Amino acid sequence: MLRYSLNAASSCSTRWQALLNSTAATRDDFLRGYTVVMMSFLPKITGSFSSPAADNPTVAVMEAGYAARNLDIRYINCEVAPERLADAVSGAIAMGWLGFNCSLPHKERIIDHLDELSPSATLIGAVNTVIINEGRLIGENTDGQGFVEALRPVSDPLGARAVIFGAGGAARAIAVELALAGAHSIVIVNRSPAKGEKLADHVNSQTDADCSFLAWTPQFSVPDDSTLAINATSLGFYPDHQETLDVDVESLRPDVIVADVVPNPPETLWLQAAAAAGCATLNGIGMLVNQALVNARLWTGQTLDATVMHQALSKALQIS
Repeated sequence: MLRYSLNAASSCSTRWQALLNSTAATRDDFLRGYTVVMMSFLPKITGSFSSPAADNPTVAVMEAGYAARNLDIRYINCEVAPERLADAVSGAIAMGWLGFNCSLPHKERIIDHLDELSPSATLIGAVNTVIINEGRLIGENTDGQGFVEALRPVSDPLGARAVIFGAGGAARAIAVELALAGAHSIVIVNRSPAKGEKLADHVNSQTDADCSFLAWTPQFSVPDDSTLAINATSLGFYPDHQETLDVDVESLRPDVIVADVVPNPPETLWLQAAAAAGCATLNGIGMLVNQALVNARLWTGQTLDATVMHQALSKALQIS
């Protein structure tokens, strides 16, 4: 058995070094590094189709999780141009892949190649995870599921009164999943009224949650009855980490849970301001790790080690 080590801290791209050591890896190995044990010459395959693909750190997260559970499965990033998506899908089926992720620009285009959509993927109108089951392709969207799973240890989404900043793909996925999880009300806050109202109308008409739109005015004040405030925009993402939301942080009560989808830096200025106001916070790392955990369950039926995967993602993003 060959052991391989991924130096994920040096780059988001995988760089393998063969080590002449046949000793099985321990859980501590994964927490320090991580180490992938090659158990056969024909492992099961999962991966990601996107363009560009080189900087996608999911490979570090998934490979660490598989290895820590001693699963003979690999995850590979694939550079797939839009005009080659059909070929990539056919190839995955032909090679017996368990499934794959779809990132930009394929999240909507992939739907044309699928046999079935989950209820949430149908409502979101986009797919980021495909399960291949005896040649049938089933589309899921785990973006919002990852957020809800990260939220549950802190607060039950049932009955939540959420404010979501943004109306893009992340906002749409989170709004739908919160609604399906039993949120009482959702307010979409966006600078573009047309886009924000469209999302609010969609969630309001398709779920039991009361979803409405508010214009994002300067120094926006979070509604008094809110229990959850989420940045679903890219504001604050490195290298623009000095940017933050134009929100009156004094309107955040200490009992409001404040979240950010931005994974790098983990503690954005938005979250720092919320913590200073006494709020519990959720960062984007947890959302990404929980997405990966959901992906693994869909493909393998296994629950992977969240601690190992969190460590691998932190190293891949070169954050402490």
